[in-house]
Amino acid sequence: MNGNGEDLKANIRDWWANHPMTYGLDHGSTEFVDQNGVTQTVDFGSRAFFQRADETFFSWNTPLHGPAGPFSRLFPFERFKGKRVLEVGCGMGCMAMQWALQGAEVAAVDLNPVAVEQTRRRFAAFGLPGDIREADGENLPFDTDSFDYVYSWGVLHHSPHTAKSVGHLLRVLKPGGESGVMLYHRHSLLHAYQTRWVEGFLNMEDAFLDEVALAGRYSDGGRDEGNPHTWPVTRQEVRDVLFKGYDEVEIRTLGTEVGSVLDHLLPGLGSRILPRSILKALARRWGWSLWITGRKPAMR
Repeated sequence: MNGNGEDLKANIRDWWANHPMTYGLDHGSTEFVDQNGVTQTVDFGSRAFFQRADETFFSWNTPLHGPAGPFSRLFPFERFKGKRVLEVGCGMGCMAMQWALQGAEVAAVDLNPVAVEQTRRRFAAFGLPGDIREADGENLPFDTDSFDYVYSWGVLHHSPHTAKSVGHLLRVLKPGGESGVMLYHRHSLLHAYQTRWVEGFLNMEDAFLDEVALAGRYSDGGRDEGNPHTWPVTRQEVRDVLFKGYDEVEIRTLGTEVGSVLDHLLPGLGSRILPRSILKALARRWGWSLWITGRKPAMR
C-alpha cells in the first residue's frame, strides 16, 4: 500500500512546497476567477489570498456546510469548544482556521515549510491563536494522550506509510477522544475513469507506470504531472488495517465530483438528465472521498 522511505518522503515534501494547494486556476496558482468571470491575481499569503482560496474550497464542499458554518455538517465543532484539536497536514490553513473560529484550542502540522508559513500568516492575518509547526505525520511531536480531537483532510494518502500516520493520530488522541480522516477512495468513479481508463488504458500509461505511480501522477496536480505519491484506499483496508485500533469506526463516502465525471462520460447527458436522487446514490457509493471517523478506546 505504501512506498519507500525517507527519499520518497523528501520528494513529497518538496513537491508540495513547490505546488501548494492554493485552489487557484492551476495547482499552486494565485489566479482566481471572480463572480463576474474576471481573472484576478492576488498576493500569496495575503488576507485576500486566503479569502479567495477559501471561497473556492468552500464551493467544492457545499453539502458539508450547515447553519453553524463551513464544514459544520462534518466536524463536531460544538462538542470541542475549548478543547485541544490537532490537524495533520494543514495546507493553507483553511480548516484549522474554522476550528479556531469555533473556539477550539488549535494545533496544526504539515510536512512542508511553505504550508506551515502560510498557515501561520493566515492565523496572524485573522488574529487567531494557534500552535503551527513543521512536523512529520509519521512521527508527531506531541505527547501521547494529549488531544481531544484529531483530524486530517485529504493528506495521508500522500504518506509513504499511511498506516503509521494514522497510528500516530491514535497515539496522541486522549482515551475516548475522536478522530476524522479523509482519504481518497480507490473504488471511485473518478479514479476508475480518469486514472485507470483515460490515463492508464487509453493513453497507455499503465505500460510503464505501476498503479501507485499512476494514481500519484494523475490525481492532485495532474496537469503538473502529479505528485510523487498518492495511493487511494478501500473501505476494507480502512477497517482491517488503518483504523483497526479504533472503536465505533464509521465510513462515509463523499462524491461532489460525481456529476462532473458523468458529464465527461456522457456529454450532454450525465448530471443534467439523471435525477438528483440517482446522483446522490452514486456519490454515496462511488465518490472520490472517504470520511472515516472513530473513537480511541477508553482506558480500562
